[in-house]
Amino acid sequence: MTAPTKPMPMSDSPEPAGEALHGPVIAWFDANARDLPWRRADAGPWGVMVSEFMLQQTPVSRVLPVYEQWIARWPRPADLAKEAPGEAVRAWGRLGYPRRALRLHGAAVAITERHGGDVPAKHAQLLALPGIGEYTAAAVASFAYGQRHAVLDTNVRRVFARAVTGVQYPPNATTAAERKLARALLPEDERTASRWAAASMELGALVCTAKNESCGRCPIAAQCAWQAAGKPAHQGPARRGQTYAGTDRQVRGKLLAVLREAVAPVPQASLDRVWGEPVQRARALDGLVSDGLVEPLPEGLYRLPLT
Repeated sequence: MTAPTKPMPMSDSPEPAGEALHGPVIAWFDANARDLPWRRADAGPWGVMVSEFMLQQTPVSRVLPVYEQWIARWPRPADLAKEAPGEAVRAWGRLGYPRRALRLHGAAVAITERHGGDVPAKHAQLLALPGIGEYTAAAVASFAYGQRHAVLDTNVRRVFARAVTGVQYPPNATTAAERKLARALLPEDERTASRWAAASMELGALVCTAKNESCGRCPIAAQCAWQAAGKPAHQGPARRGQTYAGTDRQVRGKLLAVLREAVAPVPQASLDRVWGEPVQRARALDGLVSDGLVEPLPEGLYRLPLT
């Protein structure tokens, strides 16, 4: 009796899949990309870098007003580098994860000191800046300078997981296999590769979203492995939630809000009023001090950092 035919395994070489995806996704991007200030020609590399710091774990709608104010106040890295780091924390407002503000300030100082105030174009130089990891270095090199780099944010990882790998969600943390796939999917031409990076990211943000994906509007629905498999439900580890209420993050945010609004050092009593549970409040304040976001002063006073 003839053995049943087994399904053909997915090829280990995704280059043909990449070629089939590039054109439709880039054409969709050309027609549907949002007009965002950091994508405009006058944003320059510094505008791109600022946006990449701000957009980490923060939606575009919340970033836009802060970004506009930031660029108006500090149009070049040297302008920010002249200010105290606490001013960067103050201007960060309620974007969340305020250590990003300190890291961006540190990067501005390094750019001013090492590169004459111009954001470097070389990937290795970007990676050597304080507070910049592989993703941000690749994103700035690609989006600001049109270079060929694999830019893997959450949106891109989700598009690749579904379109090529055939699963609903990528792993919780980026894997070596994902990086290999992203490199294999990169177009050879630099300009096309930088457009592909931006286009695949936009597709994940607007169409291939984490919930309520719009497959009917997707330019690569016909090539999507997840769609072809019947959109099987996620089988991996539970996806991490984004709880906030009652966490130390919430307490830290409330404490920083008091300090951002103050023009002079703040007494301990003013901080005590924002959160009633003393142990959690003290832990959150100690964490802010350890992270360099708050400076303790004599006589129980606190302020945003000056150095």
